[in-house]
Amino acid sequence: MHRFTRFTAAAATALALGLVAPSAFAQGAMPAKTGQSAGGPVLTDSKGMTLYVFDRDSGGKSACNGQCAANWPPLMAPAGAKAMGDYSVVTRDDGSMQWAYKGKPLYGWAKDGKPGDTTGDGVNNVWHVARP
Repeated sequence: MHRFTRFTAAAATALALGLVAPSAFAQGAMPAKTGQSAGGPVLTDSKGMTLYVFDRDSGGKSACNGQCAANWPPLMAPAGAKAMGDYSVVTRDDGSMQWAYKGKPLYGWAKDGKPGDTTGDGVNNVWHVARP
């Protein structure tokens, strides 16, 4: 009980002094995690599924829409999400928000069946696993 009280007091003090933004507490965890695959470390979503980047994306914008996005589901960001660390938020053509890592939008792959699968790596020579 005392540890929680100390944390709450420290958090309140940090907020009051402007040392951290309120959204830092509201947003919670990073949008992706580091997982393992046969080829080494990869970025994964919250369920442990491998994330990918698309060579045709440029300028912090997704080029994968329509049927492409059905096969390569974007890692969606909630409304009001803010950049944190190497993660940023990009606006998709439909106005929805997507997470990006080091400026590259992140996607899943509909054909990966379980955590650790990387069956999308190298598809059409334009899809690659996202590496930390």
